[in-house]
Amino acid sequence: MAGQYGGQQIVIIDPSKERTRGRDALSMNIDAAKAVSNIVKTTLGPKGMDKMLVNQIGDIVLTNDGATILKEMAIEHPTAKMIVEVARTQEKIAGDGTTSAVILAGTLLENARDLVDIGVHPAIIVKGYRLAAQKAISLFEDFAISVTADDKEILNKIAKTSITGKAIEAHGDFLSSICVDAVLAIRGNGSINIDDNILIIQDSGSKIDETELVEGVVLNKWRLLQNMPSRIENAKIALIDTPLDLGKTFNKSKVQIQSADDMIAFVEQEESYFKNMVDAIVKSGANVVLCSKNIDDPALHYLQKNNIYATRRVKDNEMKNISRATGARIIRNVHEIEANDLGSAGLVEQIGASEVGKTYIKECTNAKSVTIIVRGATDHVTDNIERSLDDALRVVKNVIEDGTIVPGGGASEIDVALGLRAYAASVGGREQMAISAFADAIEAIPKALATNAGYDSIDMILDMRAKHSNMKNAGLNVFTGEIEDMLENGIVDSLRVKTQAIKSASEAATMVLRIDDVLRAQRQDMQDVKREHNIHNYDGMSAPLLENRR
Repeated sequence: MAGQYGGQQIVIIDPSKERTRGRDALSMNIDAAKAVSNIVKTTLGPKGMDKMLVNQIGDIVLTNDGATILKEMAIEHPTAKMIVEVARTQEKIAGDGTTSAVILAGTLLENARDLVDIGVHPAIIVKGYRLAAQKAISLFEDFAISVTADDKEILNKIAKTSITGKAIEAHGDFLSSICVDAVLAIRGNGSINIDDNILIIQDSGSKIDETELVEGVVLNKWRLLQNMPSRIENAKIALIDTPLDLGKTFNKSKVQIQSADDMIAFVEQEESYFKNMVDAIVKSGANVVLCSKNIDDPALHYLQKNNIYATRRVKDNEMKNISRATGARIIRNVHEIEANDLGSAGLVEQIGASEVGKTYIKECTNAKSVTIIVRGATDHVTDNIERSLDDALRVVKNVIEDGTIVPGGGASEIDVALGLRAYAASVGGREQMAISAFADAIEAIPKALATNAGYDSIDMILDMRAKHSNMKNAGLNVFTGEIEDMLENGIVDSLRVKTQAIKSASEAATMVLRIDDVLRAQRQDMQDVKREHNIHNYDGMSAPLLENRR
């Protein structure tokens, strides 16, 4: 880019850099957003298709979860990355509805292009979209139905709706009840922390219907010595966050042993060190030791002699979960351990043979942490189940915290779209065109549901609109192709999922619409160097010899 000043040309932007302006920039950005939207659109709903994602080393992921698909893709276009961020935000705040949010964002931009083509300025569209987003959220809230956290039937329905359409929907009733029980088990007076209080571990090689919920913690660990007890009732648990070993000195040190007596004294001193540590644990009353660091063999020997169940290298998040479940304090100085630092559990036992067994810590009084053991035939199956359960857990959490649901099957979107069109007429001006375009974008969700189920989307939308006046909760039953009452059918969604999708998608769309100039710096490669001077060709840490220069 250049300008004239005093007859002299001034270069402001390097002409070798790529620049896209005006209508071309807007069209390019909208195309990128629409491309991302089209990738995930076919996964929406109970009849949605799955995607196979293959990474650089050949590992595959089979899923129809929008957030997972976009996270695993190597997306480089800046606007496409903004749409991916919509999915991340949706996943973080609402836990589900990522595909809907991305479809909505892409359709909002596509509809905006149609308005720009007929002469509506992007600033007017942005203003109309913001008005429409505020009104849409208000309409969703008005359409919502209040429920109580004690209504397990509704909670099961919300979890099953989330699971339906995924590969595990045949086990929907069973898995949804596990999700509801897990969330209710950790429910406190405030918000529900699923990330910290619900531990999900996988156990492939079994049947899906063998998935279980343990009110406590299950570790992929086993007792360290065969002669240790495999079952401890009325367990007193010590959580130790320090190694039970001799440790290493900060500086190099040597021990000079000049005779057999010196050797015996050294060994006795070492044994005394370990014995004192274990004696402190025994004195506290602990009969289970879970250590986040290493436990040396001499310490294991003394633990075994005192009939203490022990395992090591327990992960930090697992230590915290055990602490919440049992009431144990995490100890960093073994010699200061006391009885009131210990946690309690009705039973600690190893199930399964060593090297493949698991440590169960259960029958915990008022456990604030629970574990879901996901079982399936293969690792791919258990991975898919875990992703599905994560979504279901989060929508149940939303309903318990918010106390509201909305009918699914596109019923709430149709109601809000109708409300927006009525609102547009009251606004007037060109903004009403943007509000109507926003309403059309919201209907893209039920359209995608119908298309993915093999039905004509236009016919279904018209049918839903026509029946909505007499049947407020009218939505599409994708299994029968009929327009039915979604609330009676038990097809319900979380209100938070719907409102957050509106917020995320509308904000992303307005950000893109405000861009009229895209400046991209060219990628420059490193300067060529001689092969022998390339660091990757060095042998060890020695640099290549250079020729002598006079």
